[in-house]
Amino acid sequence: MLTKRIIPCLDMRGGKVVKGINFKNIKEVGDPPTMAIEYEHQGADEITFLDISASQEERATMLDVVTKTAEGLNVPLCVGGGIRTVQDVRNTLNAGADKVSINSAAVLNPDIITECSDAFGCQCIVVAIDGKWKDDHWEVVTHGGTRFTGIDAIEWAKKVEDLGAGEILYTSMDADGVKTGYDIKPTGLIADEVSIPVIASGGCGSKEHILEVFQQTNVSAALAASIFHYKEYTVQEVKDYLRDNGVCVR
Repeated sequence: MLTKRIIPCLDMRGGKVVKGINFKNIKEVGDPPTMAIEYEHQGADEITFLDISASQEERATMLDVVTKTAEGLNVPLCVGGGIRTVQDVRNTLNAGADKVSINSAAVLNPDIITECSDAFGCQCIVVAIDGKWKDDHWEVVTHGGTRFTGIDAIEWAKKVEDLGAGEILYTSMDADGVKTGYDIKPTGLIADEVSIPVIASGGCGSKEHILEVFQQTNVSAALAASIFHYKEYTVQEVKDYLRDNGVCVR
């Protein structure tokens, strides 16, 4: 049985880790390198680092912060935000990232998924999908949750797999930051429709929510922020709880 992964997420703006609700009401919560190392010590399987305002501000990811964060880590680091070209991916990997997450650029130019997968290997390429319920379907939203695309999130997930993505990070905008649980239905549908790993994101407010998403969907990993940033649980406490409830974790 494949073990499930627990991934703390560091949303960054202006060089600091921040947290919001429904992609709004952003508050500063800490320093990226310090928090990443602490989460590794707690037992995190990976760290995800998202420069949440890079696409809106039409700038590249802050690579100096990526380098500082990566220097002290032994677990994989996935970096996203402001990744628009193959060269951006190369620069981010060279800065210390193990994986690169592409979101808005993939919607604007789907061929970038194939180009990057061919150049660096599919294991490096994560396609992030931000979805929001609209007009009887889950619609892909880009640029930090500010632009609706008209694209069905489930169909887009299948397409990005065909284009060469090695992993999908699905974030529910409806659930993001409200801490009432992952959006089980679209997350589960995506995980059932693709054969590559899917990471659940958006809405985690307790260890019970992580257990729920593992029990009710086929996701490979659960990403969380608030419960770790505000010290409600350590990563190890979550893993112990999952293990006690029959979930195979690392």
